[in-house]
Amino acid sequence: MEEWQLDFEWLQVRHMIQDRFGRDTLPDLNAILFLIGIQELGRWQKSYTKEEKQDLMHIAICQLLSYEGYYEFAGRDADGWPHWKQLRVVPKRDLREQELLLKMCIVRYFKEWEREYKSTEARPKSEG
Repeated sequence: MEEWQLDFEWLQVRHMIQDRFGRDTLPDLNAILFLIGIQELGRWQKSYTKEEKQDLMHIAICQLLSYEGYYEFAGRDADGWPHWKQLRVVPKRDLREQELLLKMCIVRYFKEWEREYKSTEARPKSEG
């Protein structure tokens, strides 16, 4: 993906999240990682400790880097928190390269989420 295309799709993701949550400002990378972490955890609570916030962002990064083959889902612990197994070492990159990789994976994450969401909306409701 060319950098201009990534910038455009990244901005689309940020606007989509801003609209969904009715915010005045666009979310930054950390806010989106936090949101993905909550999504992957599968439950919402009113507040999180600082450690839980860090864990949620770690969950998001592992999920995103699983697209690149660095991690795989290993299961959930007794409290329902997802855990990941590192398959290979993530190469050292400068900050800009790290951000580009994460943004590319985030764009992919939301494209897949949108496809899945639309496919479940299109399913007929079962009678019951």
